[in-house]
Amino acid sequence: MKYYQAVLYDIDGTLLDTRDMNLYPLLRIIKEELGQDWTYDQVKKYLAYTGMQVMEELNIRDKETTYARWVRYVNEYPQPAKLFPGLAEALAEIHQAGILQAIVSSKKHAQFEIDMAGKEILPYFATAVLEEDTPLHKPNPEPLLLCLKRLGIAPEHAIYIGDMPSDCLAAKRAGMDFALARWGSGQRVEQADFVLENPKDLLKLLEK
Repeated sequence: MKYYQAVLYDIDGTLLDTRDMNLYPLLRIIKEELGQDWTYDQVKKYLAYTGMQVMEELNIRDKETTYARWVRYVNEYPQPAKLFPGLAEALAEIHQAGILQAIVSSKKHAQFEIDMAGKEILPYFATAVLEEDTPLHKPNPEPLLLCLKRLGIAPEHAIYIGDMPSDCLAAKRAGMDFALARWGSGQRVEQADFVLENPKDLLKLLEK
C-alpha cells in the first residue's frame, strides 16, 4: 500500500453509527407527510443524501419546516450517535504517526456539533468540510477538493474513507484513492481501492 499524507473521513456510517437515529425518524416523517408506510430498506439510499436532497426527492411540500422537524426527531432519538468500536484507537495511532486527518461530510454544522459533542476523536482532525461549506456536494468532488486545499495536500497523496458509492465517486472525481468502510453500511463498491472490514484495518494506511 502506498503511503498517504492525509486521510479524510465521511461521518455517518464511517466514524459514527447514526443509521437508526436518522432512518427511523425519516420513516416517521414519510408517514406524517405522505401518509405512506415505507420499510427501513426503502430509505437506506437516503444515507448518501443531504437533508434537503431527501426532502426534494420525496417531494415534500414545506421542505424547510419538515426538514427541521426531522432534525428534531433525530436529536430526540433515544440512542445518540456513537463511535464504532475500535475507531478511536485506530485514529489515535494514525494521528501519532503524523498523518493528517480531516472530515468531509454532507452533515450540517449544527448537527455536526451535536453528534460529535464530547467525542474523544475530535482533536485528531485538522479540519472539517460540511454541507454549508460548498455549494455542491458528494458525489461532486468539490467538498473533498476544498478539504485538500485547506490541508495543503495533493489528491494523489490522500485517501477518502466512506461507506457509500457516492463517497467513492466523489473521491475518484477528486483524483483520490478510496477505501470502503464495510463496518458502516455493509455495502459493496466495486471501484473501491481498498475494502476495510473493521476500524483496525485503518492501520494498514500506516504501511509504507
